[in-house]
Amino acid sequence: MLLAVVFILTRFTEIENIAEVLSRGHIGFIGLALVAQFAWFFNLGRTYRDIYRLFDMPSKTVYMVRLATAANFINVIAPAAGFSSIALFFSEARRRGIPIARVTVASVLFVWFEYIGTLISLVFGLGILARGNNLHWSEITASAILLAGALGLATLLYLGMRSADLLARVLAWGARTVNKIARPFIHRAYLSEERAFSFAHEAAEGIAALRHQPRQILDVLLMALFNKALLILILWLTFMAFRVPVTLDVIVAGFSICYLFLIVSPTPAGLGIVEGILTVALTGLKIPIGDATVVTLAFRAFTFWLPLLVGMITFRTLHIQIKEAGGPP
Repeated sequence: MLLAVVFILTRFTEIENIAEVLSRGHIGFIGLALVAQFAWFFNLGRTYRDIYRLFDMPSKTVYMVRLATAANFINVIAPAAGFSSIALFFSEARRRGIPIARVTVASVLFVWFEYIGTLISLVFGLGILARGNNLHWSEITASAILLAGALGLATLLYLGMRSADLLARVLAWGARTVNKIARPFIHRAYLSEERAFSFAHEAAEGIAALRHQPRQILDVLLMALFNKALLILILWLTFMAFRVPVTLDVIVAGFSICYLFLIVSPTPAGLGIVEGILTVALTGLKIPIGDATVVTLAFRAFTFWLPLLVGMITFRTLHIQIKEAGGPP
């Protein structure tokens, strides 16, 4: 919570600018954008809930909404390449008596679905940019990084489906590689190869269950795509709130570039990078620079600052009424 206070204080000028921008918008469209954002929160919780159910870990939607938004908050104010939120999921898993390996695989599967949804939107977005001669090496490089990440996660999931021993050997090799790199600095093994083998067998048991649930996996993928559709809707409502004429092509292209750099950015949730990238992308798509800046700041208010505030609240209250975690939906 202290880190959250420091984070907000250091970004106070940006928050003031965003508040001033929102005050100039059409209240009706701003209200609809808020409704769409809270629908995104709910669908995010449903996505996590259904992924957990794939691994026989029943949870209520409301509980998963709270857990997912709290995890997002931690990733922003205490960035550690995603490990901060994983620590939260592990903590909740231990409290509920859920195997850590299954929670890890569920988290990996969620990230993989996020990558797939982003890649699908990128197919359209990059095509639109290429048609307008606005496609640059930065977008191509970032897309290649995202594709490599998606293929890497898909490979691990495939190995887990095929053989626990094969997955164990790959994880053990990864542990040895990390240890060789870290040993000159910490003078000891950083990761346990034995734990890699036991973890792989636990994870493979859960992954193997995916082969018998193709319908449920498709449902989760559709929800992940619906998450993207809601964010695209929010971007359109933001344009409407500030009376900026826009076409569907511009919205899809702008969103795809925004979300691409949100994922591959070295800063938490693309802070400080997405704002610039989206403004430049919209300007290249014939949106006046002033309108592009206003739309970008307002869109980030809905999709970054509001989730941060909601996550702060849910993180602080996560252990209240803990009986919500299990039981029927």
